[in-house]
Amino acid sequence: MSIIEKAVGRLDQSKGAAGAVTPAAESAIEIKAETAAEHAPAVPVASALVEAVIPTPAPAAAPAPLASAEPVAAVQATQRTTQQEQAQTSARKSTSRRIEIDLAQLHQLGMVTPDAERTIIAEEFRLIKRPLIEKAFAKNNTGIKHHGNLIMVASSLPGEGKTFCAVNLAISIAMEMDHTVLLVDADVARPSVPRYLRLDPADTASAVGLMDVLLDDKLDLADAMLKTNIDTLSILPAGRSHKRATELLASQAMSSLLDEIANRYPDRIVIFDSPPLLLTTEARVLANQMGQIVLVVEAEATTQHVVKEVLRQLKSHTNVNLVYNKAKTFAGGDYYGRYYG
Repeated sequence: MSIIEKAVGRLDQSKGAAGAVTPAAESAIEIKAETAAEHAPAVPVASALVEAVIPTPAPAAAPAPLASAEPVAAVQATQRTTQQEQAQTSARKSTSRRIEIDLAQLHQLGMVTPDAERTIIAEEFRLIKRPLIEKAFAKNNTGIKHHGNLIMVASSLPGEGKTFCAVNLAISIAMEMDHTVLLVDADVARPSVPRYLRLDPADTASAVGLMDVLLDDKLDLADAMLKTNIDTLSILPAGRSHKRATELLASQAMSSLLDEIANRYPDRIVIFDSPPLLLTTEARVLANQMGQIVLVVEAEATTQHVVKEVLRQLKSHTNVNLVYNKAKTFAGGDYYGRYYG
């Protein structure tokens, strides 16, 4: 029996829209749905009178040669360069700021929000996040080689709901008492996180992000992170688009950055909104450096052949979980349908 058949079978048996996270080899996750100056020595006064003699005027001293203007110009150029670098650094650091997420609007759209009443979607993601959190910080053998707290949310093709799931998962984990969350917009070609969070374009359009940190070794990760009005949630934007994005994501700089992200704060979980796996090489490169992968599958749209192909590409990864998304909850309607085009 195929994975999708198992997922569909579990869906038919579930009540309402409950979901759970299990390894892809066993079953699927089902969802319906940061000096004073020194004094000069005194000149001694003569102690005897000296006969007044009109001295012969001494020849005028030759004027001192003018100093070359080249060293002065060099110093001025160096000063200008230093000032420019300082200005650039200040400009970069100014992007590390707090942004406001309109939580009321997200709630109206059916998204997970802190301090809101219990909703079906909130309960769904509570079920999804629990095993992911347990594996992220498990001390025993869970099959995760490294970076269990780095979780990539991906899909096979566009439109399956990966960004929706990544954002809701990040907010849901941020509601935990013992964990902080960094949401990374890793879909550098088509960043979607700002749109789903309904962020003001002025807050993110000029902000540096993931690509900028990889391209500029003088740029610190903290300079690119955006704090939010959810105290335990920060966002790392995608940053500038780059034609060699795949090579950058596969570079030593990316490996070092991931080590820093994973280890700087022991309680942090990092959610990566990834590009579609079958359309980009960036996603497959990124997947090789993740501790866990959540694969979003669109109900009644993504074929078994597509899912099998993605799982074949991820066969070296032992922690792949499935989210069965946009599943119908009642005749004539669907739980997530209104959120996607």
